[in-house]
Amino acid sequence: MRRLLFIIICCGVFLSCEKEIVIDYHEAESRLVIEGHLSASGTEIRVSKTNAMSNNAISSEVNNAVVKLTGSDGTMAIIPFSRDGYYRSKLKGIVGTQYQLDVEVDGQHYISTSTMQRTPKMNAFRLVWKKMLTERYLFGDLRLQDLPNESNWYFMHIYRNGIGYRWAVMKDEKNPNKELQQLFTFFRDGDHDSDVLQDGDKLRVVIRAIDQRAYDYLYSMQQMTNTNTNPVDNFTGGCLGYFSAYGEIEYYQDFYYSDVVEDDE
Repeated sequence: MRRLLFIIICCGVFLSCEKEIVIDYHEAESRLVIEGHLSASGTEIRVSKTNAMSNNAISSEVNNAVVKLTGSDGTMAIIPFSRDGYYRSKLKGIVGTQYQLDVEVDGQHYISTSTMQRTPKMNAFRLVWKKMLTERYLFGDLRLQDLPNESNWYFMHIYRNGIGYRWAVMKDEKNPNKELQQLFTFFRDGDHDSDVLQDGDKLRVVIRAIDQRAYDYLYSMQQMTNTNTNPVDNFTGGCLGYFSAYGEIEYYQDFYYSDVVEDDE
């Protein structure tokens, strides 16, 4: 992420001043980014590179990678190039199988592993007003049924009209084998900015059961704002990104204020 800070000083009420501000920054070395997804629907790997600050594009696609996937069940496949940095296959993950993703770019190998998880179960999703001190806030209240008799980690992503809106990760340590709750803070009652939901907005809730390695990476991303550090490494070889083999479900709901309930807890 790149941040530029501009400071403008006003000189008096009727007098304005103008000054050219020189920003001194150092070009960071371009980094490879790998985003690997394996589910019951298939395999998708995106390979790209970060760009310099002087380049307005967010990233550059890498279309010459050799992407290999192997599994503890004997699976071995080369994932073919699709387009725009994406490598796709109909290869589906098998629950309990550990997969290794090996991405070779310019002779350098980047390797990560992930174990395919079972399909999660959603008990309920509701929109609720909750009072916090003197203000009311709208929350998304998501309830999951924890997968029994094992340690579990979850990734939840809410999309608004096809664009990412809120996300979180959770592990089952608070209520294992029972119902788990994740609250998403949406906005304060009375706000009017672009983040506020509007009647008719289409919500899509994606829930994934992930393994601990993927959880550790995503949790460290979630904490970046507080810790001012980079996320933990998920690949060997020094690239950014992560690989996850997961079970997934989706839930769709159109948003209307008339459906929002008052907090009853």
